[in-house]
Amino acid sequence: MTEKHTFDINEETLKQQLDEVFTEDVIEWTKPIMQNFTKLMAYYRCAIMEVETKFNVLNEEFSLRLDRNPINSIKSRLKSVPSMREKLKKMGCSLNAESVEENLNDVAGIRVVCSFTEDVYTLANALLKQDDITLIRTKDYIKNPKPNGYRSLHLIVCVPIFLAHEKRFMKVEIQLRTIAMDVWASLEHQLRYKKDYDFDEHMSGELLRCAELSSELDMRMDSLRAELQDEME
Repeated sequence: MTEKHTFDINEETLKQQLDEVFTEDVIEWTKPIMQNFTKLMAYYRCAIMEVETKFNVLNEEFSLRLDRNPINSIKSRLKSVPSMREKLKKMGCSLNAESVEENLNDVAGIRVVCSFTEDVYTLANALLKQDDITLIRTKDYIKNPKPNGYRSLHLIVCVPIFLAHEKRFMKVEIQLRTIAMDVWASLEHQLRYKKDYDFDEHMSGELLRCAELSSELDMRMDSLRAELQDEME
């Protein structure tokens, strides 16, 4: 059974984050803008639900065909308001609903953790074949890992959400990775971004070595899976 964790921004959390970014008088003056911003975040939540549903359906289909679940877990999140502000500031853009929708591709994010590397590409290809999914960008950090060893398949897609009186197209960032890749990335984040601690060259080298071991683990597990599949056929 697929484990699912959803990390979301509800209306109360969004208000708290907006309070941190704007002063009370500015919030009152720009209340209509804030309402548009809140509505946009709701649209992004709907987009996340649409994509999650697609992956859950694919997981069910492939579980019948493969006699196992290719998806281990699905996690989702909305980018925090301070993070959006910081990213837009670096781009020279202001923080408002229109700017967020036009300039940011990763407000809505979904992480799909798969059992095997082959599952990553099988699920990605199946999703992109669906006629209501538009691919905006692909970054394959599995075939071309980052210098620090990070591996994952990143997709930016556009998906329609169907509201009561309109259809809107929303962008969603999707990360697909194996369990080994996910464990490495989670531990790397905890270690590298530890407060008040400088990450030296030796530690970076050790993390890269761990990434290489993680990659070897994936290759060996894929080989075992293929061998077992051949024997069953």
